Amino acid sequence: MFVSRTFAARRAVLAVSAALAASVLWGTAPAHAQAWPSRMIKLVVPFPAGGPTDTASRIVGQRLAERLGQPVVVENRAGASGSIAAAQVAKSPADGYTLMMLATPTLLAPHLYKKAGYDTVKDFTPVATVYDLPIVVVVNPAQMPSVTDLQKLITHAKARPGQLNYTSSGAGSFGHLSMELLKQMGGFEMQHIPYKGGVPAITDTIGGQVPLMYADLVAALPHIQTGKLRAIAVGSPQRVAMLPDVKTIAEQGFKGYEAVSWGGLLAQPGTPKAVVDRIATEVQQILAEKDTQDKLLTAGAIAAYQAPDKMARRIQQDYVKWGTVIRDKGISNE
Repeated sequence: MFVSRTFAARRAVLAVSAALAASVLWGTAPAHAQAWPSRMIKLVVPFPAGGPTDTASRIVGQRLAERLGQPVVVENRAGASGSIAAAQVAKSPADGYTLMMLATPTLLAPHLYKKAGYDTVKDFTPVATVYDLPIVVVVNPAQMPSVTDLQKLITHAKARPGQLNYTSSGAGSFGHLSMELLKQMGGFEMQHIPYKGGVPAITDTIGGQVPLMYADLVAALPHIQTGKLRAIAVGSPQRVAMLPDVKTIAEQGFKGYEAVSWGGLLAQPGTPKAVVDRIATEVQQILAEKDTQDKLLTAGAIAAYQAPDKMARRIQQDYVKWGTVIRDKGISNE
């Protein structure tokens, strides 16, 4: 009798196992048993449609959808340097179905807004970096005909203490912070004239209302190519392919200077490691494709993959580095 009961119990276990296997095969298993991804993935972009962060998100999101076999829907939630979207995404379920494209302004927003609603370092799980967005110092050649490199700009500024103005896309923008760091390292002064966005700032730099700007390369490049603006330095550690003859700031006497705006995918803390690793692997392969690289270059961005651990270190380093500049200069968006 004891043997027959044991045999019966084993048959019952096998029957349950077979039923579970069939339910998984035919898609009738409970939601928690389904392999990721089993439904649409939402990719939140914390900026308006049409900008470099949005464009890069759509390029990578489309390829990610093709590779995962599920839709990746881009949702734009703009406002307060991306902090509105980030605060909402941080509270989303940690299931891999809501991602956000982090950009440098959103990374730094908690330094600039007292009530940003999130901690960039603690409230997210890094997944993978996606792109670098070079920034460039440009001058109006009609206003500053003799300024053809960075040292000439500094000489020009020192000869006119307190008289030279520069602009950026806004107070606390990455161009603003990058120029303030350069001024500190170079020991020269210029007055910052903030604009509400890169387009009006560039328009007035071209028009001569402000003679120079620290600009996103994606916005400035067409005007550099037509000669309306002159590029005199890039903030990245290496020269950029779009402007191969323009030296870096480090090459022009500021060793160690590095200012690169960038973007990467974030998830919520507690997102399964297998899901994070899967997305990171897919993104790495997507960014290795020449077609993807070319599309990003057209948008003014450079494909730049980093794994989750390296992205985490980059977030931490940038948060501390630029947070120090913000505090030292008393910069705020409030």
